Amino acid sequence: MSVPLLEFRHVWFRYPNTLTPVLQDCSVALGAGRKTALLGLNGSGKSTLFYVAAGLYRCDRGEVYWQGQRLVHQPAALRQWRQRVGLGFQDPEQQLVAATVAEDISYGLCNLDLPTPEIEARLEQTLREFELLELADCPLHHLSLGQKRRVALAGVMALAPPLLLLDEPTTYLDHTQTEHLRAVLDRIHAAGTTIVIATHDLDFAYCWADWIIILADGHVVVSDCSDVVFDQWQTQASSQCLGIPTLLNLWLSLPPSWRRQRQPPRTVAEFSHALGDLFRDLLGHR
Repeated sequence: MSVPLLEFRHVWFRYPNTLTPVLQDCSVALGAGRKTALLGLNGSGKSTLFYVAAGLYRCDRGEVYWQGQRLVHQPAALRQWRQRVGLGFQDPEQQLVAATVAEDISYGLCNLDLPTPEIEARLEQTLREFELLELADCPLHHLSLGQKRRVALAGVMALAPPLLLLDEPTTYLDHTQTEHLRAVLDRIHAAGTTIVIATHDLDFAYCWADWIIILADGHVVVSDCSDVVFDQWQTQASSQCLGIPTLLNLWLSLPPSWRRQRQPPRTVAEFSHALGDLFRDLLGHR
């Protein structure tokens, strides 16, 4: 059995001056190479889990491991840890720290004390990959929200972390921007990065993720491959009050006898193809 990329073992975390822990005996393993969606109601602990995973918060009890090595909250160890675990905040303003796009993306690289030629090469590569070359010298306060999200993500990925955590990356994005984000994430994943997104966007999670984790009251209640989770979604969703993805809901409205021998579609294109098959079958029986 392979060692998880990152693992929580019985983690507890409570914010100062509060009575109820946000994370309660939270245990979960993140496997390398996955595209994981972290789901849960507001207050379930999704963002807090990310902050603990990135070493920003120290858990009260329990332990966090990277490939079997325990997280130690010491400056040198945390610096190395944060090169492995990249975190994108829900609000990009929380992590944009410089004056221009190029300065912000290179900020983390400069903190690594890399040679200037390497910083310049990695900056140019990142600007190209995220289609930001024309905005390189643009002041950050001139950017749209979608552009700021792209710059924040580029700044994280310039450090080439093996694990990328994104907190609500589709918030306030329109359909076109969401599809662009999906393409960017697929490209990052194809290059070898493991990705976990915390999201309320069930439609995005349904179409994109190959692994699903559900948090409730600070602990993990579901962690399984997406095919298994969505196959049993009506039972799990009813207990977690998460709703149901649009495509899955449409799929379940089709005749059960026809659906039984087919895999549920995970994209609009797959659903359209399935509808075509259904119409052909219906016409063929006339």
